[in-house]
Amino acid sequence: MQFIEALKLRSKLLFLFLLITMGLISIGVIGTIYINDMKKNIDSLYFGSLVPVTELNEILQKYHNGLADTVYKASRDEMSLSEVIFHLEDSLTDIDKKWKSYMSHFKRDDELEYVEYTNLEIKTTNRYFLEVLNAAKNGKDLTKISINTLEKKVDFIHTVLQKLINYEVRVASYERKKFLDTYKVMMLQIGTILTLIILSLLAVLMYVFKSIQRDHTELEIRERKLKIANKKLENASYTDSLTGLHNRRYFNYIYERELKRAKRNKTYITFMMLDIDYFKQYNDTYGHVEGDFALKSVAKVLKDTLKRPSDYLFRLGGEEFGVLLSDTDESNSAKLAREICDAVRERELKHENSQAGDVVTISIGVVCCIADDALNNEILISRADEMLYEAKESGRDRYIITSNVSEAKTKSLNEEHLSA
Repeated sequence: MQFIEALKLRSKLLFLFLLITMGLISIGVIGTIYINDMKKNIDSLYFGSLVPVTELNEILQKYHNGLADTVYKASRDEMSLSEVIFHLEDSLTDIDKKWKSYMSHFKRDDELEYVEYTNLEIKTTNRYFLEVLNAAKNGKDLTKISINTLEKKVDFIHTVLQKLINYEVRVASYERKKFLDTYKVMMLQIGTILTLIILSLLAVLMYVFKSIQRDHTELEIRERKLKIANKKLENASYTDSLTGLHNRRYFNYIYERELKRAKRNKTYITFMMLDIDYFKQYNDTYGHVEGDFALKSVAKVLKDTLKRPSDYLFRLGGEEFGVLLSDTDESNSAKLAREICDAVRERELKHENSQAGDVVTISIGVVCCIADDALNNEILISRADEMLYEAKESGRDRYIITSNVSEAKTKSLNEEHLSA
C-alpha cells in the first residue's frame, strides 16, 4: 500500500484503470471458459439426445399417419391412385431424410449395433411400401392389399423404432442429470472465484479511491486558494484603486469584446466620455484629498445610475471617466447622460472657481449607434471625445449626443479642433 501512497494522482488513476481492466479481463476469461464448458453440456444434452428423439418420433408418425394410413385408405378405395402415389412418395422421402439426419448425429459405441439393425429394418419396411407405390403407379387394384401384412409391417417397425426412442430418452435423462450435477459444481466454482476477485478488487479500489480522494481534497483546497489569489490579482489589475471602477486596461479588453458582439448581433452600442469640469482648478483650490473625494463622488453617481450587468464603468485616467452600454438606444442613452449630469450637480460639492457653476459638474460626450461590420473600432472613442469637446465649448455641465459615426465627419471635426 505504501507503493500506492507514493504514486501521484495521475499515476493512481492509471493504476486504478489498469486494475479494473485486469479484473474485468480475468472475470471475462473465467466466465468464457465455464460458459463454453456449459455450452458443450447443453449441446450434448439437447442436440445429442433430445433432437434425435424428436426425429425418431417424426419417422414413427410418418409410418403410421403417412404410409399405413394411405395404404389403408387405398385398400378401401377412399383415395385416388394419384393421391396415393403423392402421399407415399412424400412420406418415404421424408422418412429417408429424417433417418439420414438422425444417423449423422454422434452415436455411442453401445448403440451403433442396434442403430445398424434399425437401419436394415427401415430399408426392409420401406421396400414393402415401395412395392405398393410401384403397384399404384402401374394402375393395379390396391383394394386387394393385405391389411394384416400392412399392420404387421407397421407394428414391427414401430417396435424397433420405439426401442431406439426409449434408449435415446434414457440417454437424455442421464445427460440431464450429469449436466445438472456439473452445472451445480461449475456455478459454485464460478461464484467462489468471482466473489474472491470482486472482494479483492473492491478492497484495492477502496484504498486507491480513498487515496485519490485525499489527493483531490488537497487539490481542491489549493485550487480554491489559487482562485482567490488570482481573483485578487485580476481585480487589482483591472480595477482603479481609488474609485473602484474598472481601469483603462480593462476598458481596452471590454470595449473590443462588446463592440464585436454588437456588430455580430447588429444591436445598439453606446459610449460616453465624461470629464469633471475645471478639475485642475478644483485640485488647486481644495487640494488633492478633496480632489480624490470628488472623483469618488462621480464614481458613486455612475454606480448608482448604471446598475445593469451589461453597463460597464471605467476611470480612463485623471478626471476622465468612460461608460460603455449595450442594447441602449439613443433616447435612453441621452436620458442616462442627463441623469448623470443632474446627479453629480445635486451632490453639491462646492467649486468656487468653476465657470460652469458654484458646485462640481461634469460634461459628457455621447455616441450611440447600431453597430455593423462597417463600424471602425476607433470611431466610437473618437466621436465621443468630439462630443465631449463640444459639450465643454457649449458651456459645460451638459451632455452632447450623436448617432453620426461616419469617418468623414470625424476627420473633419478633428481638423477643426487642430486648427482651433
